[in-house]
Amino acid sequence: MRFLATIGAAILGMLAAIGRVALFAADTISHILRPPWYPREFVTQIMQIGYFSLPVVGLTTIFTGGALALQIYAGGARFSAEAVVPQIVAIGMVRELGPVLVGLMIAARVTSSIAAEIATMKVTEQIDALVTLSTNPMKYLTLPRVLAATLVMPVLVAVGDIIGIMGGYLVGVNRLGFNAATYLKNTLDFLEPLDIVSSLSKGAVFGFVAALMGCYFGMRSGRGAQGVGAATKGAVVAASVLILAANFILTELFFAA
Repeated sequence: MRFLATIGAAILGMLAAIGRVALFAADTISHILRPPWYPREFVTQIMQIGYFSLPVVGLTTIFTGGALALQIYAGGARFSAEAVVPQIVAIGMVRELGPVLVGLMIAARVTSSIAAEIATMKVTEQIDALVTLSTNPMKYLTLPRVLAATLVMPVLVAVGDIIGIMGGYLVGVNRLGFNAATYLKNTLDFLEPLDIVSSLSKGAVFGFVAALMGCYFGMRSGRGAQGVGAATKGAVVAASVLILAANFILTELFFAA
């Protein structure tokens, strides 16, 4: 009975955590149509989350695209199918690797930053000061970050997809001996509108998840430096796991037979 009670307590705790996150998300979304709004904070977050993430997104995807081309060529050579490199690199980057890698990079860079920033504000009682000044912390801190991440992540994913495909192109043309025009033609002919729509949709969902987890754990941070560290670690882990889970669900929705 003690063993079953332990399992039951773990399941109830997990369900309670899911409920708290769902209520936090609903509360955040409910503020979108209700003034006041803070456009200056929103623009700042677009720059922080979008523009300043471009270098890490570019470096991650270009090396991944190049490595993917090498792996597909080596694997295809076993079946005399080396010519499929452009097509597989394109579909692999656009459907899966591009959105997932960009999402995980944003979780590492942005989610940790948001969680640490908001947790520090809570520890130093700046959030209490906002409440004293009749400023809703959810509207001033959470909404701009979640909304900005949701809107800019599809752009980051699109940039990552293009750079990843170009990484495969550079390796294919300069290292594997593909004709440049043929490589690009095969890439463009193979991609379908659904591939691009699914990639951008995943980006929006991943951005929402990444920013939401940063704000949620930051707002629930414990006191002291240890609380800030725990909130940051929990936010990154939760965002990464939820991004991978959401990727599976969205792939099933878009490409289920």
